[in-house]
Amino acid sequence: MHKGDLILTPAGLWHEHGHEGKGPVVWLDALDLPMVYSMEASYAIEGPSQNARADLDASQTKYRRAGLVPLESLSLKARPAYPQIRYPWVDVREALNALEKGTPKDAAVQLAYVNPETGAPCLPTLGFSAQLLRDGLDFSPRPRSASAVMHVIEGRGESEIDGVTLKWSEGDTVAIPTHAQIKHRASNGNAYLFHVDDAPTQRALGFYQEF
Repeated sequence: MHKGDLILTPAGLWHEHGHEGKGPVVWLDALDLPMVYSMEASYAIEGPSQNARADLDASQTKYRRAGLVPLESLSLKARPAYPQIRYPWVDVREALNALEKGTPKDAAVQLAYVNPETGAPCLPTLGFSAQLLRDGLDFSPRPRSASAVMHVIEGRGESEIDGVTLKWSEGDTVAIPTHAQIKHRASNGNAYLFHVDDAPTQRALGFYQEF
């Protein structure tokens, strides 16, 4: 786990947290628990402590480059639900910088985190994306029915959300309600943002909208 990495802890899989470095570790948890609780589907089974292997994870071996998958994937009858658990920020940042060079100035420089075997969202209930916000350029995404949380990985700037202006900098987290009118602006250099939303759930239920 490094700064900016997305690490999945999918339902039905064992997980635990450990700290092997020095000093405190802080991360942002994005959970679908309110919905799971309301469906009375939440449970946990305790187990023995796991031994973390020294092996490289799938993001460093099987799914190192977009558009490439292991050859045996072509013969799989069923795609694995969670083939990649870790999405390293160093690779995402590099991809955003490359995308920025070919993206019009009025368009979003934004990448979605997906299952590399299927192209679907990497979790069925939550959507994740990363965005490069260009210095000094306003960006206004379309209002939509999904709610979201925005976390600032690098940079500083401000967001106007339904007429309220919020200044933000590295490490800050901003909640974005449904149907909101939004305008983002980076200042003093580009900003790198991480977004999590409930759009996959809304799409599955048939009421996701953009306006």
